[in-house]
Amino acid sequence: MADRKATLQIDGQSIELPVLTGTAGYDVVDVRTLGKHGYFTFDPGFLATGSCESKITYIDGDQGILLHRGYPIDQLATQADYLEVCYMLLHGEAPNEKEYEEFKETITNHTMVHQGLHGFFNGFRRDAHPMAMVCAVTGALSSFYHDDLDIHDEKQRLRSAYRLIAKMPTIAAMAYKFSIGQPFVYPRNDLSYSENFLNMMFSVPAEDYEISPVVAKAMDRVFTLHADHEQNASTSTVRLAGSSGANPYACIAAGVASLWGPAHGGANEACLRMLSEIGSVDNIPEYIERAKDKNDPFRLMGFGHRVYKNFDPRATVMRESAHEVLKELNIKDPLLDVAMELERIALEDEYFVEKKLYPNVDFYSGIILKAIGIPTNMFTVIFALSRTVGWISHWHEMMSESSQKIGRPRQLYTGEAKRDFKPLKR
Repeated sequence: MADRKATLQIDGQSIELPVLTGTAGYDVVDVRTLGKHGYFTFDPGFLATGSCESKITYIDGDQGILLHRGYPIDQLATQADYLEVCYMLLHGEAPNEKEYEEFKETITNHTMVHQGLHGFFNGFRRDAHPMAMVCAVTGALSSFYHDDLDIHDEKQRLRSAYRLIAKMPTIAAMAYKFSIGQPFVYPRNDLSYSENFLNMMFSVPAEDYEISPVVAKAMDRVFTLHADHEQNASTSTVRLAGSSGANPYACIAAGVASLWGPAHGGANEACLRMLSEIGSVDNIPEYIERAKDKNDPFRLMGFGHRVYKNFDPRATVMRESAHEVLKELNIKDPLLDVAMELERIALEDEYFVEKKLYPNVDFYSGIILKAIGIPTNMFTVIFALSRTVGWISHWHEMMSESSQKIGRPRQLYTGEAKRDFKPLKR
């Protein structure tokens, strides 16, 4: 692992640092001993810092590669369902048929939430953002399992993981139902994970809700394609919270709070706002020219990606599902017309092709959720629901390490030097 050394020269002092090599990706310089020499590294945003060692997800943004436990994301999205991916992320290997059926049954049997949790929602204003409700209620789950929170017991950690994966769709749907003043819908054990979520979202007591297989499949893919994305802001938040020994429900609530930020989980919501601003297909040429103008503040949301410099490997599969859903539902919506025309231009226009500003997963997931009838303020909630398995897998991996230490980033202090305090004259 550390056959090579990097030598750092500072003011005539020579410091040797191990160079570590992983399975794939960049080699890393191990700087853990720098503090003994009177130095720390400075990396705002941790853009060039490996914060942990992990076996869960690998990303190569230049090549457009995303692997979960070594399996390519396009294979998982087209050949596995979300619960298979959940099992794999948690346990390290794809399940066999027996393991899958047992896992699916366990998750299904945990989808119900304690009746006492219903009262938590009544404490919110009707116009509260669904993410506020999901964040608070997720953290509150720990109060119902206070005798099963030993983070050093692997069996208890996995039970907590299963509960969170199972109950997040129920909590998410409850947040939606509360926001529109409809009664909560209980989960059904005869439905798949995605079907159950759709039923809890859209069914009402007075009539049956018919679940389209095409829509359920698309919803499952939305979950799968957002399941994990390595050490992003919210996952790093979960790990940092977990390093203090906090219970898993508190850690996942911290992840929800981090995801809520518009720079992280709000991308598909921002995409829909952009489509609303454009308004109609007739206005697209004007906005395309504005997007090409560096002096214009307008930016096309849902195109290109901070990590993927070539293409987003999730977008190809999501694009297929988006078109299947639009065909299935035959929706006439001006915003969806705008989205489809923008997609055509982005895939053909020399400016976008040259700069590799292809539609990303957020662009297509926004279209799917809009077409299904999910309101924009629920988009980030669904992201949180999907990402819960990634968060809890990273938390479980971290807590399995005997050498785990509490996170404690350092700083470059630029405030006042030591000075004497002058008391007020009284």
